[in-house]
Amino acid sequence: MNTASTVILERPTPKIATITFHNPPANVVAAETAIRLHEILEDLENDADVQVVLFKSDVPDFFLNHFDLAAVDELPVPNPGELPIWTDLVVRLTNASFITVGSIRGRTRGGGNELALALDLRYASLENAFFGQPEVGAGLLPGGGGTERLPRFLGRDRALEAILGSGDYDAAQAERWGWVTRALPDAELDAFVDAMVARLASFDKASLAAAKAAVNRATLPPVGDLVTAFSEFVQSLALPGFQVRAAATQAIVAEVGLDFEYNMGEYVAKANAQA
Repeated sequence: MNTASTVILERPTPKIATITFHNPPANVVAAETAIRLHEILEDLENDADVQVVLFKSDVPDFFLNHFDLAAVDELPVPNPGELPIWTDLVVRLTNASFITVGSIRGRTRGGGNELALALDLRYASLENAFFGQPEVGAGLLPGGGGTERLPRFLGRDRALEAILGSGDYDAAQAERWGWVTRALPDAELDAFVDAMVARLASFDKASLAAAKAAVNRATLPPVGDLVTAFSEFVQSLALPGFQVRAAATQAIVAEVGLDFEYNMGEYVAKANAQA
């Protein structure tokens, strides 16, 4: 286990891998998060034994959060013909021959929500899971698949509300809308997910992979659309609306400190009011 990383990989059995997000206090997606996840996925793709990969967090109140925008320029520059690293991550997750499962507690926003949407199965704590795509409220555009996947899961109008409104949705609402596979009482979440992971691990890997590929053919967004979305996200970092809101937000962060991460919606609203 590599505790120096923001991503921890464990192998409880040859057929099961567990990936834990660990970037306290708010589990923002750092450049290292993307780089390490990419390395892990490449290794798992070449592992003939692994059948199920479970994603979870050990940071209270957060599953996986938005990008650390100050570190966007630390992401690797793709070589000609290669996908941007975050786009490649979500494409690899949905195309992998293994099954990906999220056990979600805490806030799951922005890039973190987009990674969760790329998982095959998402199980959420009724009491402790919240989901949001807050970029537009900050003057940005989603760039990791939110604008491509949410309409497929929620329908056009609900996706527009979620993306344009930039609000948070609790697990009960997310389940009703199809944002998550299932929402369960927090006390039951671990046992249910563990049983599902064990069940999937007991099946034939080739059958699992073939069934997943068949569903993918009917449901996945075109890779070209994901590439365009990431490009538009990067371009939106230079938009005047974001620049003004970023300056106002930085002033609020300086005033309230790390509590900003725990009350992002409130402080984005304040920043918008000051813009």
